[in-house]
Amino acid sequence: MTEVSMVRLYILRVMYAILGLAQGFIQFPQFLHHPHWTLASSAVHSFLAALAALSLAGIFYPLRMLPLLVYELLWKSIWLLGIALPLWLSNQFDPDTRQTFYECIGVVILIPIIPWRYFFRGPADPWRFNGRQKAIAATAD
Repeated sequence: MTEVSMVRLYILRVMYAILGLAQGFIQFPQFLHHPHWTLASSAVHSFLAALAALSLAGIFYPLRMLPLLVYELLWKSIWLLGIALPLWLSNQFDPDTRQTFYECIGVVILIPIIPWRYFFRGPADPWRFNGRQKAIAATAD
């Protein structure tokens, strides 16, 4: 199994704390006093509130919650490359896009922080079937 240093674990804990507290201070007050949200914006705010709550769990379980940081890195990278970059290249970068760009670009800090070797070579979960699943599989043959 690939070891992760204590220093990296504490850096991960700090990242989870920053992500959880920053998003929590932004999202949770908005749920108490929000204007009428569209369906899309309410889904985004709900997602970000869940991200904040799960990030706090990462403080205690930094390796188990790595998929959360990888997901954060992926969705922001996809937005930056698939939405922001084409708009910038076509000179259509409006103020809202620019604001979202600045909110997303900080995700690059996760690239050197995530223990990639552990993430890809870490312990895999075993594939197990309980007796009921075996019986169902046997009757299907």
